[in-house]
Amino acid sequence: MIKQHNESLTTNTPSLGGGRRRFEKIILGIDPGTNLMGYGVLKVLGNKAEAVALGVIDMHKIDDGYLKLGHIYERVSGIIQSYLPDELAIEAPFFGKNVQSMLKLGRAQGVAIAAAIQHDVPIHEYAPMKIKMALTGTGGASKEQVAGMLQRILHLDEEQMRQHFDATDALAAAYCHFMQSNRPQNTVSYRSWKDFANKNKDRVQG
Repeated sequence: MIKQHNESLTTNTPSLGGGRRRFEKIILGIDPGTNLMGYGVLKVLGNKAEAVALGVIDMHKIDDGYLKLGHIYERVSGIIQSYLPDELAIEAPFFGKNVQSMLKLGRAQGVAIAAAIQHDVPIHEYAPMKIKMALTGTGGASKEQVAGMLQRILHLDEEQMRQHFDATDALAAAYCHFMQSNRPQNTVSYRSWKDFANKNKDRVQG
C-alpha cells in the first residue's frame, strides 16, 4: 500500500534499500515549488511500476526565502536517505511571465538537485509538457487528468489520491522517467556538480 505523508517521513515499513532484489529500481520524482514541493516514490521491477510513497514538503509557515531553501535541502536529503532512490526525475521550471516567480522556482529546483547530487543520485530533468504527454498523450493535459491517469495506471484508490496535485505531479515525473528510461536522449541528466555547471552555464554564476 502506498504511503502518504505531508512533511513527516514516519513509515510503517523499513527503508527500501535493504534486501532489494537484483533488478529492482527506485525512482524519486519531485515537483519543485516554493510553498509546496511534491514528491513521489516509484518502485520498478522489470517492466512493472508500483507507487510506494506520495507527499508534499509544506513551507507555507516559513516566511524567509533562504530558510525555505534550507528546508528543501534537508527534507529532500531525508527522503533520499529513507528511500535510497537509484534515480531522481524532476520537473523542469515552467517559463512564465512572472520573472520573480521563475527565479524562486528555479532556486527551489536547484536546491533539490543539489541534495540529490550530494547523495550521488543521478538526476533526469523533464519538461512539464513532456511529462503530461507521457502520461496522457497530450502536452496540454490538466493536473486532474494527469492524476486520474496515474490512479488508473498504478491502481490507486480514492483515499490514496487525497493529496495535493504537487504530489501527483511528482509521481508523474517518476512514472515519465520509468517510461522513457530506454530513451535517455529525451532527458537532461547530471552526475556531478561539474556536469551540472557545464550543462547549465546560464544558471550558474562564476
